[in-house]
Amino acid sequence: MTSNSYERIHGGFSLEDAEGELSRPAASGLNACYECCDRHAERDPDRPALFYESQAGDSAIYTFGQLRALSAQFANFLTGQGIKPGDRLSAMLPRRPELLVAILGAWRVGAVYQPLFTAFGPKAIEHRLQQAGSRMIITDTVNRPKLETVQGLPTVVTISGDGALPVGDLDFWKELRKHPAQFAPVMRSADDGYLIMFTSGTTGPSKALTVPLRAIAAFVGYMKYAIDLRPEDRFWNVADPGWAYGLYYAVTGPLAMGLPTLFYDGPFNVESTVRVIRKYGVTNLAGSPTAYRLLIAAGPEALAPIKGQLRVVSSAGEPLNPEVIRWFRDNLDVTIHDHYGQTETGMVLCNHHALDHPVHLGSAGFSSPGHRVVVLDDDDHELPPGQPGILSLDRRASPLLWFTGYEGTATPALGETYYRSGDTVELNPDGSISFVGRADDVITSSGYRIGPFDVESALLEHPAVIEAAVVGKPDPERTELVKAFVVLGAGHAASDALSAQLQQHVKLRLSAHAYPREIEFVAELPKTPSGKIQRFILRNAEKAKAEAAAG
Repeated sequence: MTSNSYERIHGGFSLEDAEGELSRPAASGLNACYECCDRHAERDPDRPALFYESQAGDSAIYTFGQLRALSAQFANFLTGQGIKPGDRLSAMLPRRPELLVAILGAWRVGAVYQPLFTAFGPKAIEHRLQQAGSRMIITDTVNRPKLETVQGLPTVVTISGDGALPVGDLDFWKELRKHPAQFAPVMRSADDGYLIMFTSGTTGPSKALTVPLRAIAAFVGYMKYAIDLRPEDRFWNVADPGWAYGLYYAVTGPLAMGLPTLFYDGPFNVESTVRVIRKYGVTNLAGSPTAYRLLIAAGPEALAPIKGQLRVVSSAGEPLNPEVIRWFRDNLDVTIHDHYGQTETGMVLCNHHALDHPVHLGSAGFSSPGHRVVVLDDDDHELPPGQPGILSLDRRASPLLWFTGYEGTATPALGETYYRSGDTVELNPDGSISFVGRADDVITSSGYRIGPFDVESALLEHPAVIEAAVVGKPDPERTELVKAFVVLGAGHAASDALSAQLQQHVKLRLSAHAYPREIEFVAELPKTPSGKIQRFILRNAEKAKAEAAAG
């Protein structure tokens, strides 16, 4: 692969470069459905836009022309229901074609789409619907029962199959077929919202934020430079569109480039992953470290059928441990590149597949074109290499940074000059940045600052360990001591001897002060619905135990 120079692309990058990926200058008005569907249907209506695979193995292909017609029918239905530009719509659907039709139809009328993850319970659903002010929710008969106790439920549109619907529900396909397949996209300002998202709740209650139409240019930039998505690729982002990474980069990104996406409507496991990758000839794969660790746990024999098939693999959601990178390189002949971002920013720090720059194991990479990522101290001073600080974006030099604050609540992290992410990192001498941990996760022990990521990565290098989470446990002598929660792989049993072995293993790889002085073997780790480890739950439990013991 011939890569572009990182210095040339990043150093000369401008907002005009980014907007050149769109159909028109942002100032002249945008519509997300036009960017992600209609303009490609105009050039080639028969071009595939969606490859769909059900859990049972049934499959279908939807072209840009078909999605243009179906989303137009849905848009006509929406206007008949009084939905206007700027109104909010929600959907709680698995990865099936109707989800994409609903998203595109909402965008076509200038409405704002809000995703609901299908694993949410009634309270999580109610919070998001009320905060977003949704006028409508689209769901199916499997997920419909979760809405029974939701207060203030808006209009419900349900995909019925052959089943009866609750009184008052509208039938998705029956309503769709009543309407014509033409509807001109409603143009909106580049600063108008097209998505309303909620943070994942890794460190606290989820907060609402609006994603403006101009963010599409940033999402395309990530697909182009970090994912290196090419016309000849078959792309699969395994992330659920109920979350930012899936909605930004399994829906908006590839479709805005005029390239197909892939929906697999089934649980993620080794068998299904291998089957889908082989059946569709997937060459470009994106997912999370949690997903990749599950694949590794199955062993190289289970993944042998796809060895050598993947050209590009990308990881996002939480830091990628070096052992995962080594395993994929040694067993699948492909190197995973780690990428960093947030719901608030999209991906802004990457080991770019399409750009030529150094890639170090454990490093999150370099600033994405259109962003300037820096490391700040507590007084907003930019730090030199080797000093841990807060990963931040320089708003003056980041034309693709679109986040302007949360809805209905203060956003202290967003200052006049910088946006502070809350994640602790270090700048490396070559300009790349390495992840240390969430600011709250960094452990202070005997005067040392210890990042949980390095300790977790060292633990994962041991063949007995599948997952690990490291937190600071309150300690009267050391302030905190390092405690590890460890999930073991099949064939390994918890024991004092194994605990001592793991401690020695970390000592040899890191340092004497950074090894976990306590190890607790657990069956699973607490995670958000999107798969991010919630260290704060473990940390708070340890604090509660310490307070109870002291009292």
